[in-house]
Amino acid sequence: MGNCCCTAAVPAAGSVGGRRRRRGESSSRRHRGIKTVDVEEYHCEFSSGDQKSDICICVVTWNMNGQVCYEDLAELVGSHNAKERKYELLVVGLQEAPRRNIARLLQAALANTHMLLGKAIMQSLQLYVFGPCRSSELLLTEVEVDKRSVGGCGGMARRKKGAVAIRINYKGISMVFISCHLAAHAGKVKERNWESKDITHSLFSKNSNPYSRPAHLTVWLGDLNYRIQGIDNFPVRKLIHNDLQSMLTGNDQLLQEAERGRVFDGFCEGTLTFKPTYKYDTGSSNYDTSHKVRVPSWTDRILFKIEERDEKMSANLHSYESVDGIDSSDHKPVRAHLCLRLTDDK
Repeated sequence: MGNCCCTAAVPAAGSVGGRRRRRGESSSRRHRGIKTVDVEEYHCEFSSGDQKSDICICVVTWNMNGQVCYEDLAELVGSHNAKERKYELLVVGLQEAPRRNIARLLQAALANTHMLLGKAIMQSLQLYVFGPCRSSELLLTEVEVDKRSVGGCGGMARRKKGAVAIRINYKGISMVFISCHLAAHAGKVKERNWESKDITHSLFSKNSNPYSRPAHLTVWLGDLNYRIQGIDNFPVRKLIHNDLQSMLTGNDQLLQEAERGRVFDGFCEGTLTFKPTYKYDTGSSNYDTSHKVRVPSWTDRILFKIEERDEKMSANLHSYESVDGIDSSDHKPVRAHLCLRLTDDK
């Protein structure tokens, strides 16, 4: 099932799994890692039916490699047919975005169905949230943005590392969306782990209320840059060629680090059924043929976490996919359809 209710937070820096291990305590009690959830393969009609969702969200992440094409952006938001946009909120996180008015292009692609609710920009790191034109002004009660730089090539606009975030309250449901670009290169696992924790503890911390409740929903999206390791390049490509990429998930650094309790503990992610999203030859669907011949990896991810509150909330994942038809970058975009539903315990 695609239903998920995740409650654990990212462990604090300097601890293993958030606290010290006690003698005789099993690793499963110390941390839960990233929970892999199946996709419920049907279209969610959030506006009708017995299983009506309170909010349906389309989440998109894409490392643009400094290139932009209006047709690509139009495909990302759900084609030119407004009737095919089966979502209420649209969240678009971009990395290595060019110096152009992306918000204007996205708004043009969305035509008259959605309006911009909030944006957070830090050079090449960009995040946009759109909502329905007709109702968003009445249903939106809070918008706050923040950003966190974690170094890297900060002077190069296409390589800014860190995160931008938007916190909103929509329909009485509080949500935090974090679009990030973490340290590159296969050997930088510890750096990526540290950056994710630093971002977690830094965002929205300046005026935070220690007694306030966390958001109902937290979504991390972006170029997390975790790689496939422990297997040579040729076997990796052969498995992908034979549509057996699911056999590579055990070699995925992100899932490995989460299993060890080092990062993103308690988050959920859809099953990795699509092909690794990096690195492609620009303008094609062929993996890297440069002299570096990089190992294909799932660098581009979407993770989500539901917090337990007074009311119960469930989340159903209706899609988690790469958009293979877009080839203007060396990354493939990744898109997810997430539906939230509040249930009454009474």
